[in-house]
Amino acid sequence: MSLRSATVRSLERATQFLGASNRLLVLTYHRVSPVPDPLDPETPDRESFRRLMEVLQSDFNVMPLADALRLQGAKRLPPGTVAITFDDGFADNAKEALGVLSSLGLHATFFVSTGYLDGGCMFHTAVIEACRHAPAANWDTGIAELGVLQPGPLPERHALAQQINLKVKYFDRARRMECAERLLASVRQEVPANVMMRSEDVLRLHRAGMHIGSHTRTHPILARQSLEEARNDIVGGKVDLEAIIGEPVRLFAYPNGRPGDDYGPREMMLVREAGFAAAMTTVWGYSDPATDRYEIPRVGSCGNSRWRFSMRLLSARLNERGGSCLAPEQAAGRF
Repeated sequence: MSLRSATVRSLERATQFLGASNRLLVLTYHRVSPVPDPLDPETPDRESFRRLMEVLQSDFNVMPLADALRLQGAKRLPPGTVAITFDDGFADNAKEALGVLSSLGLHATFFVSTGYLDGGCMFHTAVIEACRHAPAANWDTGIAELGVLQPGPLPERHALAQQINLKVKYFDRARRMECAERLLASVRQEVPANVMMRSEDVLRLHRAGMHIGSHTRTHPILARQSLEEARNDIVGGKVDLEAIIGEPVRLFAYPNGRPGDDYGPREMMLVREAGFAAAMTTVWGYSDPATDRYEIPRVGSCGNSRWRFSMRLLSARLNERGGSCLAPEQAAGRF
């Protein structure tokens, strides 16, 4: 056992005496790239992802999300339990992440937006590619809300892509994609193909023993849709995935996932009515038996340093309980 693993396991045992028993950490990823990408530095490349998964394998108890939630509800969750999830449905989930996970005997749950399968492209990916090919100065985007931009050298364009995505993400879906397409056209690029999984990739993940969860059909801001639009997106994604894998889909992840801004009590009701057993947010922190099963928090990327990765997971389990859009008396914690 490495010094790091021995230290982490000792600290993990100590957290149990500080009231951290039955606390679950759910990790969230989106992509695993073949090589590092300066315009997407938060995405681990394949080798970095392998190193971090080796850390999880040696330092923590990695468990399928559905099993972890069930044991947590029964107050029998093993110490140091971590579950791995991926959002959106990028093709590299099946091309890169699956190989690493399978080789280490680890399990993940993949939350898929079905409207982008088989040739689609999410708007933020189009924005990143437009920024990659933009001129260094005087980029006329052709979009009134953005105007003329000064992208600068390549290493600085990650921040620009984030700024554009933040500005555009709360437009309605049609307007978002219109902006993404205009940005690409302004730098003479086409919408990227083969960025998202195909239906057969989803089935391959399922047959490899991974769990498939729903992330809606079109990845909307659910809280900004009408009741019927939100219901159709939630139910439609579930129906699509069940047709692909031939089994019930019981886990859900809210697009963007911030309480109040992206979802609220109405969306939680719709998810419950659709037959999902639990739903994930993007609120940072741990869940415990009192956490509402339709607002499970998750922990985002923790960098590439093995020590930092382990220490941040320990800190998250000890210090931050995930937040809720519900008043305390409404959050019943029903598992």
